[in-house]
Amino acid sequence: MARLPLLTAGLSLRIRALGYWSLVYGYCALCAGAALLKLWWSFVIRPSATFQRAARETPPGCLSDTSLGTHCYVRIKESGLRFHYVAAGERGKPLMLLLHGFPEFWFSWRHQLREFKSEFRVVAVDMRGYGESDLPLSTESYRLDYLVTDVKDIVEYLGYSRCFLVGHDWGGTIAWLFAIHYPEMVVKLIVLNSPHPSVLADYALRHPSQLLKSSHFFFFQLPRFPELMLSINDFKALKSLFTSRNTGVSRKGRWLTTEELEAYLYAFSQPGALTGALSHYRTVFSFLPLSQNDVRSPVLLLWGERDAFLEQDMAEACRIYIRNHFRLNIISGASHWLQQDQPDIVNTLIWTFLKEGEGRKAYRN
Repeated sequence: MARLPLLTAGLSLRIRALGYWSLVYGYCALCAGAALLKLWWSFVIRPSATFQRAARETPPGCLSDTSLGTHCYVRIKESGLRFHYVAAGERGKPLMLLLHGFPEFWFSWRHQLREFKSEFRVVAVDMRGYGESDLPLSTESYRLDYLVTDVKDIVEYLGYSRCFLVGHDWGGTIAWLFAIHYPEMVVKLIVLNSPHPSVLADYALRHPSQLLKSSHFFFFQLPRFPELMLSINDFKALKSLFTSRNTGVSRKGRWLTTEELEAYLYAFSQPGALTGALSHYRTVFSFLPLSQNDVRSPVLLLWGERDAFLEQDMAEACRIYIRNHFRLNIISGASHWLQQDQPDIVNTLIWTFLKEGEGRKAYRN
């Protein structure tokens, strides 16, 4: 009889796990079906153009703009991977590390590289699988714990023991996790349009509207097919993410220029680039729920009011996991691509947060 509660608990856990994975794979199937319909319709309308793409062998000039900083590389001995990053500001100044999201790379931080180099050593890194950083072939190489360790290794190999950490979108998720697991290495945490991972997981399961907006998480679990859908019609889907009325940069005057958009298309048209970026999503369901949740660093969360992928209610819900000062700013009219959409406002709010409390005096290398 004493074993009955243990057996019941074990059965309950298995049933919940079955329900969880049934949801994941069932939604993957639905997303695949919808994508197949889009592919069929595209082929019917434009059969000759569906699988054509422009040749992109030379990077656009904006990627070598010297005002953004210096292109550098670091090879991490432990992982063996080489990471590319762009650095601005003097060596020895406090480190501000910038982590991009999907589908982005270091270039998404161009406005912040120029802005903060006066007071910081600003480093915008290409995450593993992105840009000019190495692209491991195995999906297993993109586990969340590896991505978090990458941040630790990069900080240390840059010669620092602490940093001001800034992350957007998927880079925001990694920034949250890094602050959870290495609180002593984060002076202050700044996150743009990315909820605490536990908030996203819990909220999406309770709100079908958010689950629908997060459908890309499920679609990206499929092998090869998402790469095809993102690249057909000369990467039309990628272009749409940044330029459409529903999902794109929303502020008139801050719309991506033709050259800036071409920078993204150049980066993701390189061999293996889409697979490397999508691999970040393909291990995520194996690492939820988190065993640790609390964030002990001061946190600034910036949120674009018109985010097409993440509901605003999640922003305030992050507060329950933060054991330090928490500031939340909702930016009116801003899209998901916050640091590109409203760079002046974003930079001003970051400066204010950096100077609060002990500010830069809290930094000790």
